Amino acid sequence: MSQDRSALIVDDERDIRELLVLTLGRMGLRIDTAANLGEARELLSRNRYDLCFTDMRLPDGNGIDLVGEISRQYPSTPVAMITAFGNIELAVEALKAGAFDFVSKPVDLTVLRGLVKHALELNNAERAPPVPPPEQASRLLGDSVAMATLRETIGKVSRSQAPVYILGESGTGKELVARTIHEQGARAAGPFVPVNCGAIPAELMESEFFGHKKGSFTGAHADKQGLFQAASGGTLFLDEVAELPLPMQVKLLRAIQEKAVRPVGASSEVQVDVRILSATHKDLGELANDGRFRHDLYYRINVIELRVPPLRERTGDLLQLTHAILDRLAEQHGRNPPSVSPDAMAALGRYGFPGNVRELENILERALAMADGHSIEVDDLYLPQSSSAAKKFSEDFDDGADPGGTPLDADAAGALPSYIEQLERAAIQKALEDNRWNKTKAAAQLGITFRALRYKLKKLGME
Repeated sequence: MSQDRSALIVDDERDIRELLVLTLGRMGLRIDTAANLGEARELLSRNRYDLCFTDMRLPDGNGIDLVGEISRQYPSTPVAMITAFGNIELAVEALKAGAFDFVSKPVDLTVLRGLVKHALELNNAERAPPVPPPEQASRLLGDSVAMATLRETIGKVSRSQAPVYILGESGTGKELVARTIHEQGARAAGPFVPVNCGAIPAELMESEFFGHKKGSFTGAHADKQGLFQAASGGTLFLDEVAELPLPMQVKLLRAIQEKAVRPVGASSEVQVDVRILSATHKDLGELANDGRFRHDLYYRINVIELRVPPLRERTGDLLQLTHAILDRLAEQHGRNPPSVSPDAMAALGRYGFPGNVRELENILERALAMADGHSIEVDDLYLPQSSSAAKKFSEDFDDGADPGGTPLDADAAGALPSYIEQLERAAIQKALEDNRWNKTKAAAQLGITFRALRYKLKKLGME
């Protein structure tokens, strides 16, 4: 690390200043120190710093005020808060004010060095911006105000280590947003580890998240690394975090606060360096108020809330999205991308897309396969009908007629699976909405098992 990197340390305790000067000096940084806010402001006005550490309580004010000032006046300088051990509320407050990260007293030197490394990565001008994969590009495209705001917010939160809570309906691309945050941030060179919290059996969760030692339980034939250890140095993305059972929420909260995990059967903790991103399509605040999600964990992971807009709120992006998706799909199939007729495009514009961008991709992939010529027409889309249209079809079907009122014949038989799919989609959508996206209750309303509903959601692209 070159000596032209610099850091400012603001703390009224001489021992802390000396420890940080010694540690950061050994990492090749030039160090300035200040014992109060006044000295810090004077140094900031005269020098540019690649990193700043500030204590919470200073003789002439609050360190959080300094965090806010640096975020506004010196946005290229990441600032980390030094907090008392276990005072997570103040750490969260500092992150909300714009702090890059926090470190607790007594300072763990391994955690400190990792924090410094990530902070300096942010100001490494030689690091090329990441090139998003094609599917990510297709979902984050768009000139709408909603998407411009989303991309701008992603750019801001990528400069922080603060936990981000990504809220959005199924199919909006929450994981792709999380990947973008990771790839634009200081942890881009580290691993991105996504996990669907609803897909892990409750009895295996602790082992999956924290790992286990050989012989710690029946079937533990070897040491196993957990998801936290696998993501160390990078990002852990907790998708469908609302599905975590309450006992696991307690253990997860502690791991996040202490930046350490204890593998099942281990006698000591292991330090982990991860950034937590989480997502759900449910209202996590409402679940917390109802006692189904811990308030303390909710506030810890929801330091920054990022809402991903549904497709119906960005219909102006539909044309651009459609062409980008078709270009990608055509390339995968080794063919020229088809055009989309004006009538087909108008039909897409009228459709509500309850499954959002993921559903648009599924519709276009099917249309690409069904289209006879070089143009996609309305009939190639097989767009699901509205609930009222599905009801009308159901009534006509009972009478042996097609939705136009004429008897079904052999030539129409090929379209029957598509019509049945439309009915299933409409019924499932209504049941989910009626039950506030509680899948267990929706399955009960539909008269099917929870597992059958999960299968249907995956099959219809509604997850």
